[in-house]
Amino acid sequence: MGHRLTKIYTRTGDGGTTGLSDGSRVAKDALRVEAIGAVDELNSNLGVLLAEDMPDTVRACLADVQHDLFDLGGELSLPGHPIISATQVTQLEAWLDDFNAKLPPLKDFILPGGSRAAGLAHVARTVCRRAERRLVTLSQREQVSPLVLQYLNRLSDLLFVLSRVLNRHAGRGDVLWQQGKNR
Repeated sequence: MGHRLTKIYTRTGDGGTTGLSDGSRVAKDALRVEAIGAVDELNSNLGVLLAEDMPDTVRACLADVQHDLFDLGGELSLPGHPIISATQVTQLEAWLDDFNAKLPPLKDFILPGGSRAAGLAHVARTVCRRAERRLVTLSQREQVSPLVLQYLNRLSDLLFVLSRVLNRHAGRGDVLWQQGKNR
Protein backbone atom coordinates (compact mmCIF):
# COMPACT_ATOMS: atom_id res chain seq x y z
CA MET A 1 0.00 0.00 0.00
CA GLY A 2 1.71 3.16 -1.21
CA HIS A 3 0.00 5.65 1.08
CA ARG A 4 -0.88 4.70 4.63
CA LEU A 5 -4.11 6.09 5.99
CA THR A 6 -2.73 8.10 8.88
CA LYS A 7 -5.56 10.61 8.84
CA ILE A 8 -9.07 9.28 8.25
CA TYR A 9 -10.84 12.54 7.52
CA THR A 10 -9.47 14.83 4.83
CA ARG A 11 -12.36 17.27 4.27
CA THR A 12 -11.78 16.92 0.51
CA GLY A 13 -15.22 15.36 0.08
CA ASP A 14 -17.13 18.03 1.96
CA GLY A 15 -18.26 19.61 -1.30
CA GLY A 16 -19.87 16.43 -2.63
CA THR A 17 -16.96 15.02 -4.62
CA THR A 18 -14.64 12.11 -4.04
CA GLY A 19 -11.29 11.10 -5.46
CA LEU A 20 -10.68 8.11 -7.68
CA SER A 21 -7.38 6.24 -7.54
CA ASP A 22 -6.17 8.01 -10.68
CA GLY A 23 -6.37 11.35 -8.84
CA SER A 24 -9.49 12.59 -10.61
CA ARG A 25 -12.42 14.00 -8.62
CA VAL A 26 -15.99 12.99 -9.38
CA ALA A 27 -19.37 13.67 -7.82
CA LYS A 28 -20.24 11.29 -4.98
CA ASP A 29 -23.39 10.32 -6.87
CA ALA A 30 -21.58 9.60 -10.16
CA LEU A 31 -22.39 6.23 -11.72
CA ARG A 32 -18.89 4.94 -11.06
CA VAL A 33 -19.09 5.90 -7.38
CA GLU A 34 -22.56 4.31 -7.13
CA ALA A 35 -21.08 1.08 -8.51
CA ILE A 36 -18.11 1.22 -6.13
CA GLY A 37 -20.50 1.82 -3.24
CA ALA A 38 -22.71 -1.12 -4.20
CA VAL A 39 -19.68 -3.42 -4.32
CA ASP A 40 -18.55 -2.08 -0.94
CA GLU A 41 -22.03 -2.70 0.49
CA LEU A 42 -21.90 -6.26 -0.85
CA ASN A 43 -18.53 -6.83 0.79
CA SER A 44 -19.89 -5.51 4.09
CA ASN A 45 -22.85 -7.88 3.85
CA LEU A 46 -20.43 -10.76 3.36
CA GLY A 47 -18.61 -9.61 6.49
CA VAL A 48 -21.86 -9.90 8.46
CA LEU A 49 -22.54 -13.32 6.94
CA LEU A 50 -19.05 -14.49 7.91
CA ALA A 51 -19.91 -13.78 11.57
CA GLU A 52 -22.33 -16.74 11.42
CA ASP A 53 -21.66 -20.44 11.96
CA MET A 54 -20.81 -22.17 8.67
CA PRO A 55 -18.71 -24.95 7.21
CA ASP A 56 -15.01 -24.13 6.85
CA THR A 57 -15.23 -24.61 3.07
CA VAL A 58 -17.92 -21.93 2.81
CA ARG A 59 -15.99 -19.61 5.14
CA ALA A 60 -12.81 -19.94 3.06
CA CYS A 61 -14.74 -19.36 -0.15
CA LEU A 62 -16.43 -16.20 1.17
CA ALA A 63 -13.16 -14.86 2.59
CA ASP A 64 -11.57 -15.22 -0.86
CA VAL A 65 -14.58 -13.49 -2.42
CA GLN A 66 -14.14 -10.55 -0.04
CA HIS A 67 -10.59 -10.07 -1.32
CA ASP A 68 -11.83 -10.30 -4.92
CA LEU A 69 -14.50 -7.68 -4.22
CA PHE A 70 -11.86 -5.33 -2.86
CA ASP A 71 -9.92 -5.93 -6.11
CA LEU A 72 -13.09 -5.26 -8.08
CA GLY A 73 -13.67 -1.98 -6.25
CA GLY A 74 -10.06 -1.06 -6.93
CA GLU A 75 -10.56 -1.71 -10.63
CA LEU A 76 -13.61 0.53 -10.64
CA SER A 77 -11.66 3.23 -8.79
CA LEU A 78 -8.84 3.12 -11.34
CA PRO A 79 -10.58 3.22 -14.73
CA GLY A 80 -8.72 1.46 -17.53
CA HIS A 81 -6.60 -0.73 -15.25
CA PRO A 82 -8.05 -4.26 -15.16
CA ILE A 83 -7.60 -6.21 -11.92
CA ILE A 84 -10.31 -8.90 -12.05
CA SER A 85 -9.13 -11.84 -14.14
CA ALA A 86 -10.77 -14.73 -15.94
CA THR A 87 -9.18 -16.98 -13.30
CA GLN A 88 -11.29 -15.33 -10.60
CA VAL A 89 -14.48 -15.92 -12.61
CA THR A 90 -13.44 -19.53 -13.26
CA GLN A 91 -12.85 -20.03 -9.52
CA LEU A 92 -16.43 -18.90 -8.80
CA GLU A 93 -17.68 -21.42 -11.36
CA ALA A 94 -15.63 -24.20 -9.75
CA TRP A 95 -17.07 -23.39 -6.32
CA LEU A 96 -20.55 -23.25 -7.81
CA ASP A 97 -20.16 -26.66 -9.41
CA ASP A 98 -18.66 -28.19 -6.26
CA PHE A 99 -21.22 -26.86 -3.76
CA ASN A 100 -24.19 -27.41 -6.08
CA ALA A 101 -23.21 -31.04 -6.83
CA LYS A 102 -23.75 -31.88 -3.15
CA LEU A 103 -27.29 -30.46 -3.04
CA PRO A 104 -30.53 -32.13 -4.06
CA PRO A 105 -31.87 -30.89 -7.40
CA LEU A 106 -34.30 -28.00 -7.21
CA LYS A 107 -37.83 -28.77 -8.36
CA ASP A 108 -39.48 -25.63 -7.00
CA PHE A 109 -38.63 -21.99 -6.45
CA ILE A 110 -37.35 -21.26 -2.97
CA LEU A 111 -37.99 -18.30 -0.71
CA PRO A 112 -35.16 -16.43 0.99
CA GLY A 113 -34.90 -17.76 4.51
CA GLY A 114 -34.45 -20.78 6.68
CA SER A 115 -31.47 -20.32 8.96
CA ARG A 116 -30.09 -16.90 9.82
CA ALA A 117 -26.93 -17.57 7.80
CA ALA A 118 -28.96 -18.65 4.75
CA GLY A 119 -31.10 -15.53 5.07
CA LEU A 120 -27.98 -13.37 5.19
CA ALA A 121 -26.63 -15.16 2.10
CA HIS A 122 -29.87 -14.24 0.31
CA VAL A 123 -29.50 -10.61 1.39
CA ALA A 124 -25.94 -10.63 0.04
CA ARG A 125 -27.24 -12.20 -3.20
CA THR A 126 -29.75 -9.38 -3.72
CA VAL A 127 -27.13 -6.73 -2.92
CA CYS A 128 -24.87 -8.46 -5.46
CA ARG A 129 -27.60 -8.22 -8.09
CA ARG A 130 -27.98 -4.50 -7.32
CA ALA A 131 -24.21 -4.01 -7.70
CA GLU A 132 -24.42 -5.85 -11.01
CA ARG A 133 -27.24 -3.53 -12.17
CA ARG A 134 -25.16 -0.47 -11.21
CA LEU A 135 -22.26 -1.84 -13.24
CA VAL A 136 -24.49 -2.52 -16.24
CA THR A 137 -25.67 1.10 -16.11
CA LEU A 138 -22.08 2.32 -15.81
CA SER A 139 -20.97 0.08 -18.69
CA GLN A 140 -23.53 1.74 -20.98
CA ARG A 141 -21.75 5.07 -20.50
CA GLU A 142 -18.15 4.20 -19.66
CA GLN A 143 -15.71 1.37 -20.27
CA VAL A 144 -16.13 -1.53 -17.82
CA SER A 145 -14.36 -4.85 -18.17
CA PRO A 146 -16.77 -7.65 -19.12
CA LEU A 147 -15.01 -9.79 -16.49
CA VAL A 148 -16.31 -7.52 -13.74
CA LEU A 149 -19.88 -8.13 -14.92
CA GLN A 150 -19.25 -11.86 -15.26
CA TYR A 151 -17.77 -11.99 -11.77
CA LEU A 152 -20.82 -10.42 -10.12
CA ASN A 153 -23.21 -12.54 -12.18
CA ARG A 154 -21.48 -15.75 -11.06
CA LEU A 155 -21.18 -14.49 -7.48
CA SER A 156 -24.93 -13.96 -7.14
CA ASP A 157 -25.46 -17.54 -8.33
CA LEU A 158 -22.88 -18.77 -5.84
CA LEU A 159 -24.59 -16.91 -2.99
CA PHE A 160 -27.88 -18.59 -3.92
CA VAL A 161 -26.25 -22.01 -3.80
CA LEU A 162 -24.47 -21.16 -0.55
CA SER A 163 -27.79 -20.20 1.04
CA ARG A 164 -28.94 -23.76 0.38
CA VAL A 165 -25.68 -25.16 1.75
CA LEU A 166 -26.04 -23.03 4.88
CA ASN A 167 -29.60 -24.21 5.46
CA ARG A 168 -28.44 -27.82 5.33
CA HIS A 169 -25.56 -27.03 7.66
CA ALA A 170 -28.13 -25.69 10.13
CA GLY A 171 -30.24 -28.84 9.77
CA ARG A 172 -32.91 -27.15 7.68
CA GLY A 173 -34.17 -27.58 4.17
CA ASP A 174 -35.06 -25.05 1.54
CA VAL A 175 -38.08 -22.81 2.14
CA LEU A 176 -40.28 -23.70 -0.82
CA TRP A 177 -42.52 -21.18 -2.54
CA GLN A 178 -46.17 -22.23 -2.63
CA GLN A 179 -47.86 -20.52 -5.53
CA GLY A 180 -51.21 -19.02 -4.59
CA LYS A 181 -50.79 -20.00 -0.93
CA ASN A 182 -52.75 -17.01 0.37
CA ARG A 183 -55.57 -16.81 -2.16
